Amino acid sequence: MVRPNEPGPHPLALVNHGAPRAGSDRRKMTPWDMLPQAKEFARRGWIAVVVMRRGYGDSGGDFAEDAHACGRDPDFHRSGVESANDLRAAIEYLSKLPEVDPTRIISVGRSAGGFATVALTAKPPAGLVAGISFAGGRGSPAKDEVCNPADLINAFRDFGKKSRIPMLWVYAKNDHFFSPQIAAEFYRVFTAGGGKVQFVSADSFGADGHGLFSMAGIPIWTPMVDDFLQSQNLVLPKTLLAPPEPSSSQLPGMEPSSQLSEPARAEFQQFPTFPMHRAFAISPNGQFSIAFRSQSKRCPPIGHRALREARRKERTLQTTYCGRSDPNQPADHQLAADETSFFSSSSPCAVASIRSTISPQRRPWGVLFSST
Repeated sequence: MVRPNEPGPHPLALVNHGAPRAGSDRRKMTPWDMLPQAKEFARRGWIAVVVMRRGYGDSGGDFAEDAHACGRDPDFHRSGVESANDLRAAIEYLSKLPEVDPTRIISVGRSAGGFATVALTAKPPAGLVAGISFAGGRGSPAKDEVCNPADLINAFRDFGKKSRIPMLWVYAKNDHFFSPQIAAEFYRVFTAGGGKVQFVSADSFGADGHGLFSMAGIPIWTPMVDDFLQSQNLVLPKTLLAPPEPSSSQLPGMEPSSQLSEPARAEFQQFPTFPMHRAFAISPNGQFSIAFRSQSKRCPPIGHRALREARRKERTLQTTYCGRSDPNQPADHQLAADETSFFSSSSPCAVASIRSTISPQRRPWGVLFSST
């Protein structure tokens, strides 16, 4: 949960995840991966809650949304309904919290989470006023492949017959899960049944536009969200909330590297607001990457994957700042960033969600938040 630092109650933004292509990866997922997205909604005056559906991460219950997408008898409709049931249960609980305004709720999802949001609007809970789907869909087993696409399109058609909640759909032109052609079919059949959608065909993003709703995509997707919220009279504060001022005790004895540009230095100042298991890597020419996630026994392979991504951007990592969780160890420390010393230390340094950029100009984060 990420809250604005202003008197409440506040409207609720339920943020929900996609589904990995490999089922074995479902339990490796964590809500921390979507913390940057949640912060952006908190900056806009919403209480943002990242919810993990059954069978993902540490959530209880069995995985209930298997569409049998590539089988002989796929059931995308049932899969969407089961996913939406989890969102509905989360909304029912959260609506009772004193800090939540239960009359203004939006659901925001990416990929399978976007599909879940579409299904939720077909049987909306009390208070649901809008839905946002980034690259919504299910059943892509490999790049540029969708199993039983006609059945998936029919599921969108069925949901569109009952959905009357205003929605924003965003698909990038280089989405390698759901192509512009099939996304257009989703839109056509959904709206033909009466569904209400503002459809945005976003420019290509990175190697696969399916990842647009991410930390790296914030400068691109936030204006789309702002325009949609304004069209629904859901703009809350007139200006985005100001960023917090991290305490010097959060990074004892650490100063940003001299190679960092001013925008990158601003990002470094926000580094303490990331989850405790975090890393900030800096290359000799000023490139940097931020990595974070919750503690996990799986952190070494995840960390290696993140490091490989950073090395792809810049072959030599010069400095790594790494957050520890052991209360008997210093909260933060500086390590030489060769692979051996970084990952053979006792630090969990669990990193799953990596962002690598070349010191871009970016709007500063503006949420003063607490997370639970």
